[in-house]
Amino acid sequence: MKIACIATSQIPSNTANSIQVMKACQALVQLGHRVELWVPASNRDAQSAQAGPIDWKELADWYGLSVPFKVNWVTSQPHWKRYDVALRAVRQAAGQGADLVYTWMPQAAVFGMLRGLPVILEMHDRPSGRFGPLLFRAFLRMQGKKRLVVITHALQHALEREYRYSFKEGEVVVAPNGVDPQRFQDLPGPVEARRSLGLPERITAGYTGHFYRGRGMDVLEHLARRFPQVQFLWVGGTPGAVEEWKARLNQAGIQNVCLTGFVENARLPLYQAAGEILLMPYERVIEGSSGGNSAEICSPMKMFEYMAAGRAILTSDLPVIREVLDDGSAVLCPPEDNDAWAAALAALLEDAPRREALAMRALDRAGEYTWLSRAERVIDGFL
Repeated sequence: MKIACIATSQIPSNTANSIQVMKACQALVQLGHRVELWVPASNRDAQSAQAGPIDWKELADWYGLSVPFKVNWVTSQPHWKRYDVALRAVRQAAGQGADLVYTWMPQAAVFGMLRGLPVILEMHDRPSGRFGPLLFRAFLRMQGKKRLVVITHALQHALEREYRYSFKEGEVVVAPNGVDPQRFQDLPGPVEARRSLGLPERITAGYTGHFYRGRGMDVLEHLARRFPQVQFLWVGGTPGAVEEWKARLNQAGIQNVCLTGFVENARLPLYQAAGEILLMPYERVIEGSSGGNSAEICSPMKMFEYMAAGRAILTSDLPVIREVLDDGSAVLCPPEDNDAWAAALAALLEDAPRREALAMRALDRAGEYTWLSRAERVIDGFL
């Protein structure tokens, strides 16, 4: 099929939503479809947007991609709140004979339905903003070929409750985020990975991702303070957040934390391989790049990367995490409980066989969560 993907993500950027969009598009291409992506041209002037996409190699390195697809940057006026992007993208897609609109934007889903196009709407959270709930309700009521994709069962149940809607068979697909397993093949062991990255040679606990509120940074700081013999590797964060944490750790006299700043997605597996233990200390309230609380409905991409890296995972015990992980594939701790986290980490540090067993179980389960199998599940039986 010729698939028009439409998203609000800034491309390129280091936000989780932009990574997810690019991975989802690549998977559709890998299934044999012709994919074209439309995104806003924020921070690009009109002339640049008309000039076409930036160098594909830059995008491939940034996002860890292996197959190309076309990206269109659509100029947007701030006061239109991306509605102009959605309208122009749908109009262009229809004019080019698209067989399907695949979008993360409720407004693009509605515009696509009005054009008579089949539409798949992917949602990672409840509709927000002034018109988001109205647009989503309209999408639910519109006649035509449509499907909703949600990332967790918890999100499906939340939408059914809040909108008093019961999805019929085939109307909704639960598709957690995924991983590119080929990028994690033949990873070196922790010692070799640390050597290649120039990291200190001692047992390491790693964290990759942003430093937003709700990500458990206070827990990570507490663990670094409690375990001076352990090297803590924090990968990611905005430049401002990294500098702020460097100053905070230095003031506290904590010297066993290595902050790398942003690392291109293509190089991320090697950093994750450098730890014997990978940490995911989500709090009860998780703030994303655009705010809000996703603790009840999230599907963290780092979880699937950790699994594919073949390392022991120490994670917060949230219901949405248990949709994927269990006590046989990870150690699950109460969120925001410093003492429980310290005890769990101490136990893992002393038990290499348990670390290995947890890692192998998680690695085995990672095969169920590839971007490719996710795309197959989303498209299967739709047209």
